[in-house]
Amino acid sequence: MEQPVIHCFLPFESAEQISRTIVSLRKSRYPLSITLLLSRDREDPAIEGCKTLFVDDLYAAATIRQIAGTIPEEGYSILCAGYAPIRFGTHAIDRFVRVAEDTGASLCYSDHYKNIDEREERHPVIDCQAGSVRDDFDFGPVLFYRNRSIREAVAEKGGMYRYAGWYELRLQVSRASLPVHIPEFLYAQDEYDFRKSGEKQFDYVDPRNRAVQMEMEQVCTDYLKTIGAWLPPRTQVWETTAEKFGAEASVIISVYNRVRTIGDAVRSALGQETDFPFNVIVIDNHSTDGTTELLKEMSPDSRLIHLVPEETGLGIGGCWNVGVFAPECGKYAVQLDSDDIYKDKHTLQKIVDMFRREQCAMVIGSYVMTDFDMQVIPPGIIDHREWTDTNGHNNALRINGLGAPRAFCTELLRKYTVPNTSYGEDYALGLLFSRNYKIGRIYEPVYLCRRWEGNSDAALAVEKINANNLYKDKLRSFEIEARIKMNKG
Repeated sequence: MEQPVIHCFLPFESAEQISRTIVSLRKSRYPLSITLLLSRDREDPAIEGCKTLFVDDLYAAATIRQIAGTIPEEGYSILCAGYAPIRFGTHAIDRFVRVAEDTGASLCYSDHYKNIDEREERHPVIDCQAGSVRDDFDFGPVLFYRNRSIREAVAEKGGMYRYAGWYELRLQVSRASLPVHIPEFLYAQDEYDFRKSGEKQFDYVDPRNRAVQMEMEQVCTDYLKTIGAWLPPRTQVWETTAEKFGAEASVIISVYNRVRTIGDAVRSALGQETDFPFNVIVIDNHSTDGTTELLKEMSPDSRLIHLVPEETGLGIGGCWNVGVFAPECGKYAVQLDSDDIYKDKHTLQKIVDMFRREQCAMVIGSYVMTDFDMQVIPPGIIDHREWTDTNGHNNALRINGLGAPRAFCTELLRKYTVPNTSYGEDYALGLLFSRNYKIGRIYEPVYLCRRWEGNSDAALAVEKINANNLYKDKLRSFEIEARIKMNKG
């Protein structure tokens, strides 16, 4: 049987950058057609055995259309995302072809290695789920597409996006079948981005990327409409009942071993000036570093309620449930992380005013990134202006967070309870509440988010990042299914 030609599309930056990728590709026993993707202002490098395709923007929909116009109906194509040199394993292409043939997949991707400071480190990726609709899903730089899937996606959709063309293609082909993850290390990539996980996670809200985000939102919104998961604007307000509460509002702080920061957080909460009674409920998850003793010293203030759960092994969400179901809990439960502080003494008043004015089920604020000493660090203000009243509840499925601080109607929290996890519990609630209710947003900064070596997400290993992302993708899968069912009545 004649071997199919594998069409390879490689972004070109320099001959040195591309040479290692080409050399490793040519070790394959499959016949190859290698095309270099160049910006129009570059000269043709005239590399032997390679074609050249001039493009305006690498990730534009127009580039995908150009690629589709050069490939046949049958066979496969490799699209390399980014400019980092790649070294394919000896039989990597054989494996991609075999899995694609066996599964009928439209898109395959694999685990890989990253070369960092001349060290080869494993970089596993995760399975793609129905809820893996975020635009930063990590497929790795090698995307192994079925040609027919590319051509059909372009013929059916093929928007005019400058930045979101590859994202649109991925979502389009996912409608027929989910991308298939090959849990094998089939290639190695030179690492270009050496920032820690805590520094990368806010790229999507960097104001400099606003034009990119608007396109990504449009692509995701169109996809949700196509699969029946899109919802019209949420206008339903939360009608509070006559239930009695211990105060108008409670600041909820879950803490474990934060003796260096918990005092700042509690003082920030107790220092709020309001026209209503409030308290501060600290759920101390069996700390062992002196946090418990420090909180006991601060307890003479009657507004400070220090709770230690009976259960052990609770996550942040489980600790929140302890606070929410406490008889002292207020009508509104307002989050404050044990690392952080409120921006000034008016934060709590602004949040409760939003609840009163908008009758919303949940309020989300904006924050400023700072170092441990409260000095502003990049990217500065995180205001999540990608949220809009008309489409925020849909766009929430595309992004990995909604903002801070988060505040909730306590009645709703008691009705649904908080997922007992230490990551994504607030995101789960945001998706759930936004499915039915109006969400209030405060776009001026009311919160200081401290980044320091003690943060739980400051410098995560890839395995932990994967576990976190896998969980949030699962939450999105649940939510998409729920919204499809809602639309079906």
